[in-house]
Amino acid sequence: MTGRLTVIGLGPGSASQVTPEAASAVRAAREFYGYKPYLDRLDLADGQIRHASDNREEISRAEAALARAAEGIDVAVVSGGDPGVFAMAAAVCEAIEAGPDKWREIELTIIPGVTAMLAVAARIGAPLGHDFCAISLSDNLKPWELIERRLDAASKAGFVIALYNPISKARPWQLGKAFELLRGNLPASTPVIFGRAAGRTDERIEIFSLGEADAGKADMATCVIIGSPETRLLRRKGSQPLVYTPRYATEASR
Repeated sequence: MTGRLTVIGLGPGSASQVTPEAASAVRAAREFYGYKPYLDRLDLADGQIRHASDNREEISRAEAALARAAEGIDVAVVSGGDPGVFAMAAAVCEAIEAGPDKWREIELTIIPGVTAMLAVAARIGAPLGHDFCAISLSDNLKPWELIERRLDAASKAGFVIALYNPISKARPWQLGKAFELLRGNLPASTPVIFGRAAGRTDERIEIFSLGEADAGKADMATCVIIGSPETRLLRRKGSQPLVYTPRYATEASR
């Protein structure tokens, strides 16, 4: 008998941002695999079991969950944000491709969640109102030179850029290098949003210009959104400014 494997996106951290579909999937699963801080967010019933692992153990976590599902157990793998955005859905697919044929027979369901860039964008206005892209600054799985080429191409093409995994203790320099590169392609006045814990009680959302943006303001839990040359900052008396990118592009409207 083959079990089921459900990959669940828990959103950016607030219980109110967990979708009803994700909450239902949590109630239905028997065993849970994930990074410990994500598993700690689950309010599990008696008989539901957690299997916690380190953040860098994605493939081994996926393999363990698949092996258990192959034994007939209803298993869930949990991710923060959306599991398909730099997260566990891809790791599970990679493990299935490299694993035994029986893993391909497992019933697989992926439950989407609110990813960090959407939560941060919603708190500040509409910076993703026109074309945008998401880039992870982590070079654990790709070379830094490739990251630089993508940053260069995206900024020259006029995309708003959401940066995931911007900085860590092992990579304290990369966000600063990214800002240096982007300053060569974008106006110094381009809005930059540092969004941490959007929707949670410890939320911190800050706006700077690209010219004054300080990489030290970010940590691994921060999503950084860099506007395009079209992105605007609307100051409001007594309220936080709105940052938005118009739905039209200047070149297309000429």
